[in-house]
Amino acid sequence: MTLAVATTGCKQNKTEHLASLNVAYMDTTVAPGADFYTYVNKGWMDANPLTAEHARYGQFDILNDSSETRVRNLIQNLGASNPEEGSVAYKVWTVYSQAMDTARRNAEGAKPILADLKKIEDTPHEGMEDLFLWMHGNYASPFFGAGPMEDLMNSTVYAMYVSGGGMGLGDRDYYLLNDERNTAVRNAYKKLIATQMQNAGYTEADANRIMSNVMKIETAIADSAMTREESRDIPRMYNPRTFAQLKESYPAINWDRFFIETMEIASPDSVIVTDPKSMAQANKLMSSLSDREIKDYYLWKYVSQASSKLSDDFTNANFEFSKVMSGVQELRPLWKRALDATEGALGEAVGELYVEKYFPASSKEYMLGLVENLRTALGKHIANLDWMSDSTKARAQEKLAAFTVKIGYPDKWKDYTSMEIDPKLSYYDNMHNVSMWHQRDIYSKWGKPVDRTEWGMTPQTVNAYYNPLANEIVFPAAILQAPFFDPNASDAENYGGIGVVIGHEMTHGFDDQGRNFDANGNMINWWTEADAKAFEEKTKGLIAQFDEVEVLPGVHANGQYTLGENIADQGGLRVAMTAFLDAQAKKGVDVNSQEALIDGFTPAQVFYMNYANLWANNIRDEEIRSLTTGDVHSLGKNRVNVTLRNIAPFFEAFGITEEQPMFRPEAERIVIW
Repeated sequence: MTLAVATTGCKQNKTEHLASLNVAYMDTTVAPGADFYTYVNKGWMDANPLTAEHARYGQFDILNDSSETRVRNLIQNLGASNPEEGSVAYKVWTVYSQAMDTARRNAEGAKPILADLKKIEDTPHEGMEDLFLWMHGNYASPFFGAGPMEDLMNSTVYAMYVSGGGMGLGDRDYYLLNDERNTAVRNAYKKLIATQMQNAGYTEADANRIMSNVMKIETAIADSAMTREESRDIPRMYNPRTFAQLKESYPAINWDRFFIETMEIASPDSVIVTDPKSMAQANKLMSSLSDREIKDYYLWKYVSQASSKLSDDFTNANFEFSKVMSGVQELRPLWKRALDATEGALGEAVGELYVEKYFPASSKEYMLGLVENLRTALGKHIANLDWMSDSTKARAQEKLAAFTVKIGYPDKWKDYTSMEIDPKLSYYDNMHNVSMWHQRDIYSKWGKPVDRTEWGMTPQTVNAYYNPLANEIVFPAAILQAPFFDPNASDAENYGGIGVVIGHEMTHGFDDQGRNFDANGNMINWWTEADAKAFEEKTKGLIAQFDEVEVLPGVHANGQYTLGENIADQGGLRVAMTAFLDAQAKKGVDVNSQEALIDGFTPAQVFYMNYANLWANNIRDEEIRSLTTGDVHSLGKNRVNVTLRNIAPFFEAFGITEEQPMFRPEAERIVIW
């Protein structure tokens, strides 16, 4: 069967041809049972070598490039239309134009931030509390973060959350581990701090002092922070406290002033502390550090958030750090960075233009049908589980039936009328006003019902997501393109592409995190004790499968940290295949039949081939290390090869036998959903 697959790739089917897949990209010298990822993608990888701009480049990046080009054209057309001053179109064009104007930013240098840096420096001891509140309310979140979010136990209302934070490197390991990789990143970060502070006008000696104090403080914060694996345990992050308890536990912060002056709200009756250990450390640091140490930390937090909106000196210093972090060799083109800024500021305004021009109603209709097919298929899988009790199955079916589906774009667009953008102001000042607008938008939610019409991504984003607090699956317009979705492609390609993505997002509702939430999006344990134990035993096996993969010499994948995505990948594949089989059965098509070949491949083979095609990419070693540290998704090759080794229909489709590396004995396969 393997030989037949390798030699029939160029046969032509009389009625159906590949659209998303390109057989020229396949490497038929590699057997699908030896390395399926390479078998499908080696030609694509050879044809798409990494350029200096990229640390990683894959199918998602191709679509993202397409989306960026479209958005660039839309914005340039706005400029050509001479939009009315003060209109949203005018604001979009102004942000983009200022982001492109490096000549002005280079002439201004650090001038836009000097007054604020002087304010930090000149604050006397008795003003340190005022300085803390000013920093939190305007520029950064030193020591910890706070804000409203849906209450995990009652997702129709907002709760106030207080969370540890304040690490510029994000992950604790960068500060605490002394291996070669973490030491290199830490040294690059030290260099970044010292360089940026000199760019801001400080002497080398003062910049080095600031760097030392920042590292002292951030390392102490890291020492109390959750591990990556602990951060996936949602229930442990729900620690309600009365307002009186909050003040008693962390007295170094004036909490009444904090809420009244930074958020402009009355002190809440209660808060949720996500990480009490980190908050205790923040309280200790704030009460024990000297004014000089705290000011140095604030100075860096301020300059760090400002650096991307200032001169090329700041941009280039950030890039030098990125080279160490991800291995990228060339700064992204200015226009792409300008787009990032514009979409960050007015993303839905741009999205409205994008949808009008690039998203046909027919795509939404097709997707709605696919989603219902996948919903039915997942229902079958739940009903047939051999490890779950009937009572828990009933609750799972209830949750599945309650999924809200959002496709393409929001029904209600965000109103940017009150956002202030003035071309006479510096780019930094305008972007600060943008940040304050978005912050006020978030804080304004406090005391109001949760608006479930809101989207967490813009329509022009090439991605999809599941939101457990709303029990919703969301598919922005930009992902509905080949190789994920193509109206001219075969059902096999579309089910192996967007069908798997749909199944993936649905399965997130039942992964190690999503399973903690019920049909209404509330964190309620709806599992029997025996079912929860059976689930956890199965996940241990999946964790072990990924843990054993060596992504670089001496570096292994993290099966615990990537567990949710690995569960969703496997579930998406299994559920999409069931939906595909059901759809083809209605058409009288046998997906394994030689009578239904698509350019020489059976529909079942094409299904799995297009799934592998989604994850084709080239990647630098530095980026592999960075993603293995900080990304909850497995590397593309592992999303294909490790996941498929658990799926019996895949073995059948390609005739994979037990002597081949892709084969996994039935007793060792992990099947969860």
